[in-house]
Amino acid sequence: MAPKRFPTLPQIRGVDFAAVEAGVRYQNRKDVMLVRLAAGTALAGVFTRSTTRSGCVRDCQDKLAMKVPACAGAAIVVNSGNSNAFTGKIGDIAVAEVTGAVAAALGLPESAIRAVLDGAQRDPAVIKADHAQGIFRKTFIDFSTALISKNRIDNAAIYGRKYDVAFDAAEQKFGVSRGVILAFWAFETDFGQVQGDFDTRNALLTLAHDCRRPEIFQPQVLAAIALTAKGDFVPGQTKGAWAGEIGMVQMLPRDILERGEDGDGDGLITLVSSAPDAIVSAAHMLQFYGWRAGEPWMQEVTVPQTMDWAQSGLVTELPSAAWQAMGVAPKVGKLADLPASLILPQGRKGPAFLVYPNFKVLFEWNKSFTYVTTAAHFAARIEGAAPYQAGTPDAGLDGDQMIALQQKLAKRGYEMGKADGVLGAATRAAVQAEQQRLGLPADGWPTPDLLDLL
Repeated sequence: MAPKRFPTLPQIRGVDFAAVEAGVRYQNRKDVMLVRLAAGTALAGVFTRSTTRSGCVRDCQDKLAMKVPACAGAAIVVNSGNSNAFTGKIGDIAVAEVTGAVAAALGLPESAIRAVLDGAQRDPAVIKADHAQGIFRKTFIDFSTALISKNRIDNAAIYGRKYDVAFDAAEQKFGVSRGVILAFWAFETDFGQVQGDFDTRNALLTLAHDCRRPEIFQPQVLAAIALTAKGDFVPGQTKGAWAGEIGMVQMLPRDILERGEDGDGDGLITLVSSAPDAIVSAAHMLQFYGWRAGEPWMQEVTVPQTMDWAQSGLVTELPSAAWQAMGVAPKVGKLADLPASLILPQGRKGPAFLVYPNFKVLFEWNKSFTYVTTAAHFAARIEGAAPYQAGTPDAGLDGDQMIALQQKLAKRGYEMGKADGVLGAATRAAVQAEQQRLGLPADGWPTPDLLDLL
């Protein structure tokens, strides 16, 4: 029975309550309640064993028995009075209509949920690919040399001319330079030629359950369900990268759902087959994440032989005039009048760049420092910059040495995640801190000498 009074419930993260006076059984009382549970909520239930249990009880049992990932979220509908038993097929239909309407109202039609979940399989190849990523163990010079080829430079010019109208539209509407889009288009799929053959539905569900970064992929499952409801995603047929990205510029389902654009004017958003759609959608995504129109993202610079190297790295951001005062000078032209960070991908003796606020936006596309730095430089090359000067950097560490370094740093209290041999942002920061402690040039570049000293 519905109580005459309800206590004031505290706010519970991940749970939303709503109640109305629907007149199901009582007048002037709230007698229907909806509870929306956020992604990641665990559900359980205790049920009667009666053979006469009602349609709504059986529906709850069926849904709890489904292999639904934690990322799918849930909703609970409660009405006053006893559960209606002995209603036969009519009762089952009524339950289906109510739950279906609620699911649709929350943007997750039951049919779309079932379409995504039914037949889904864990893909061991996805887990293997996620854990491997050996390419990111390469140094910046080796990585960029491998990715920035003459063929890609030539093709960037060809595709830039071919889709000039779409690139102009992307820049006019979202302020993103064509060089940036062309760089990612080249790296991700070689201008649409290699889009991946992983089952996207299986990839997303596998990563949402098993990935070392589930918070990234769980919302993507929900987005894939929403795209399925719109007819823009076909579970079991949509193919893409192992990490769930789709189309020419490899966008995740949530970005497609929220920032997909019809670039060719056909009324559809087809990132797999339409280059204009992919171009303008990529621009929209970058603009959403903070891209600032008309501003540069990277500039190659020279650095003095001595300076406070601890100022280098993405953590420190100073006015360009402050860098100039330290002896940092542009290779070409003038420094932009913007806050900037000095990055030294292979230490003070290797390539050097000042990077501006737009550079950091690129990490929304890929979290790898080496990948983003390479893409940013390639984008600058496309727009007329010269190849960087490699310099003569000190010898770095191989994969096993890098893992050993990370293990030593972890013992000293630094939090870098799993020792994976990749020189990521957290490892660079730890290296820089130890270089300072030991009185070494704190340029964030780990060397065998540093490894021996730890």
